Amino acid sequence: MTTTTTSPVLTATGVTMRFGGLTAVQSVDLDVHPGEIVGLIGPNGAGKTTFFNCLTGLYVPTEGSVAYQGTVLPPKPHLVTQAGIARTFQNIRLFANMTVLENVLVGRHTRTREGLWSALLRGPGFKRAEAASKTRAMELLEFTGLADKADHLSRNLPYGEQRKLEIARALASDPGLLLLDEPTAGMNPQETRATEELVFAIRDLGTAVLVIEHDMRFIFNLCDRVAVLVQGQKLVEGTSEVVQSDERVIAAYLGTPFEGAPGAEEAAEVEAAEAGAAPRATGGAAQDEAQRGTTARTEDGQ
Repeated sequence: MTTTTTSPVLTATGVTMRFGGLTAVQSVDLDVHPGEIVGLIGPNGAGKTTFFNCLTGLYVPTEGSVAYQGTVLPPKPHLVTQAGIARTFQNIRLFANMTVLENVLVGRHTRTREGLWSALLRGPGFKRAEAASKTRAMELLEFTGLADKADHLSRNLPYGEQRKLEIARALASDPGLLLLDEPTAGMNPQETRATEELVFAIRDLGTAVLVIEHDMRFIFNLCDRVAVLVQGQKLVEGTSEVVQSDERVIAAYLGTPFEGAPGAEEAAEVEAAEAGAAPRATGGAAQDEAQRGTTARTEDGQ
């Protein structure tokens, strides 16, 4: 279990996101400390990915603020990445016609100082920066177990390895905080276990991790703390044991009777009505059969 005595790398304060009259996220507070793994869970439509988008500058929060290492972040994704926050997406977003190595090199763009003219002239400074980026990219591919496929097109990788490549590309910006949006979606148990080990290894490097996931076993095995979003609001936050035993969390996932829901009396009435309908239907069918038999005898007599 990671201690949280140091200042947080991420501080989200009162984050609210509205789309017209719809409030997708409402007054959510969340801290993430260095070297900590924090989970964000909730039913579908709870506002988890919207909250991620607010943290990374894809959305400008209607209210509230997001700070990284004490500095409020501008709502621009490239500046958020430059500050030290990287993310993956729920749906894989690789450059399909680029190689595995080239995909990771794309993630280095915020950590290089070479500009357009340097790239065009390809001077000594550019060549040194390019060599350094390739070295770092290969280190990350080795770290994620993809070094032997550096020259393969990303579209030819198996699904689980494409997920790993997304993580390697995110790590290429040398973040202090990594946001993972459903990293095990669609994976088999072996791939899920490998992803869990990879996240632990990332944490051991000193990078904090905030992860959205629907696989509860994965989340509760992985995370130091878990926060639960329901209908855009933070319902509870605590250790895995605290969250798993909270009745509100259980109700949010399994559902609770809504106001005016049919009770025992109404259910009995429905059952009685259905039972009464069956004999009537049977009797009607018998009458129809008798009528058809009478008609047939009349025709034979004629």
